[in-house]
Amino acid sequence: MITTIIVDDHIIMRDGLRGLLEEESDIEVVGEADNGRDAVKIVLEKTPDIVIMDVAMHDMNGIEATRQIKKENSKIKIIALSMHSERQIVIGMFRAGASAYLLKDSTSIELVEAIRAVYLGRKYLSEKISDIVIQEISDVRKDPGEIAIGKLTQRESEILQLLSEGNSTKHIAEILFISPKTVESHRANIMDKLNIHNLPKLTKYAIRAGLTSLDD
Repeated sequence: MITTIIVDDHIIMRDGLRGLLEEESDIEVVGEADNGRDAVKIVLEKTPDIVIMDVAMHDMNGIEATRQIKKENSKIKIIALSMHSERQIVIGMFRAGASAYLLKDSTSIELVEAIRAVYLGRKYLSEKISDIVIQEISDVRKDPGEIAIGKLTQRESEILQLLSEGNSTKHIAEILFISPKTVESHRANIMDKLNIHNLPKLTKYAIRAGLTSLDD
């Protein structure tokens, strides 16, 4: 039996995926989460075979959640299921450790195929995504934005997302169990590394980098 956890910030999407997967005799849904931070906790607790991971979520995005899950347990496989097909986001998910990337307009047959392929240790790309990955492999040039985001530590990436979502320094400190002074220090480091020195531009950068979105 292939055990799975569904991570998506829309309950209708989670309900639809659960209903779809429960029709398959070899797939079992063992948990759900509506944001990346909760996803990391439940995935490491239940250790499923597969995680179906949305990318753009509040509090912690799918890229960072994937990175943290793979760091703690490399055997768990991640399938990105997102509406976003931007090159930087797709590549970001694979660099974080995802084994597959599908768009949300993919068919249910394609999702089930991806789950079974990843479970057997293979990679899986939807047709619309494969061109992006092939271009990345063949293109020796690097996007300066991708290089810059790679300079951020895990904690700095978390704080950048939370800042871009409008959280105050005090609230971020409470979420991450650190002091407001530490948050301010990380914020200064982020601005220096990215050479961006105001919050509106940081927010725009975080959206382009796939760390957050404009979705409510």
